[in-house]
Amino acid sequence: MAIDYYQTLGVARDASAEEIKRAYRKLARQYHPDVNPDPSAHEKFKDITTAYEVLSDDQKRQIVDLGGDPMSNGGGAGPAGGAFVGFQDIMDAFFGGGATRGPRSRTRPGADAILPLQLDLFETAFGVDAPITVDTAIVCTTCNGAGTAAGTHPQTCDTCHGRGEVQSIQRTFLGQVMTARPCAACGGYGTVVRHPCPTCSGDGRVRTRRQLNVKIPAGVEDQMRIRLAGQGEVGPGGGPAGDLYVEIHERPHDVFSRKGDDLHCRVTVPMAAAALGTRLTIKTLDSEESVDVSAGTQPGATLKLKARGVPHLRGVGRGDLFVHLDVRTPTKLDADQERMLREFASVRGEDIAELSKQGGFFSRMRDAFNGHA
Repeated sequence: MAIDYYQTLGVARDASAEEIKRAYRKLARQYHPDVNPDPSAHEKFKDITTAYEVLSDDQKRQIVDLGGDPMSNGGGAGPAGGAFVGFQDIMDAFFGGGATRGPRSRTRPGADAILPLQLDLFETAFGVDAPITVDTAIVCTTCNGAGTAAGTHPQTCDTCHGRGEVQSIQRTFLGQVMTARPCAACGGYGTVVRHPCPTCSGDGRVRTRRQLNVKIPAGVEDQMRIRLAGQGEVGPGGGPAGDLYVEIHERPHDVFSRKGDDLHCRVTVPMAAAALGTRLTIKTLDSEESVDVSAGTQPGATLKLKARGVPHLRGVGRGDLFVHLDVRTPTKLDADQERMLREFASVRGEDIAELSKQGGFFSRMRDAFNGHA
């Protein structure tokens, strides 16, 4: 009769891989010989370890679901009494997939981290030393990354004897096939931490919040990333830290909009000033500049202030500042102002009341289109 591995671990037959893993860990903590001295606990620990080894392997779990037992000498008997063996096991026999690979290291590299940083336009344009708060894993100072309690060391796994894998032999129509799987008792490490560090619980790292200063170069743009080598997450077992990437987020400016290294702004000019000409004082990011508005300036005209934009990130020099002029027409006139404006229009021969008649504005516009036909 086939062993009910699902019942051994106390999980449903449709349990996910994560549910199976959690169930095994819970039972392993309860029945591990180092925790439970009861002689029956040792046998129970062996049973749950075997059940986890079977159900965590897709090929073996499929055999169980078909009614067989992949841990029996015959490789498991299904409903028809035939031998069950996974295709991958056969391939392993031919191409060496079942060869022992040795235990894996507990020390692994850490992951990279990304931290968004909000900056003003002035700070991205001219650079800044910005303080940042980083919440990442660092090496546990209690065990220095070893993961073990003071005065203790990882011990050789009793199940795999330090190999990190367990081997099994199955009978197939091709003969006996030997396969190797990661040891479920030690997780493939070959050693067991029987007395984990009380600070990091055996992980060799702890999370902490720390303060750093990052130098932002002049000319950075929105969404750019600055790399701080070795300031990311420390790896399991105190492994080397990944990198920290500081991602720039530029806040919108009240006056200027940015396109690359060029800046743009809009300035309203009264109608009379645009007609007669004037001088404007423009406050740039870091100075005040005077610029002449020529007489007769039209709405939508643009003035360029050379090298008053954002410094180039790579190289020397700066972008330009473009000042877009909005000519403002009065919306409310008193009687005297209206009279003077009509007199001005009359002097210029601009008969406002007759613009739609022959020779008026619309006529000239029509003639202009006809001339381009």
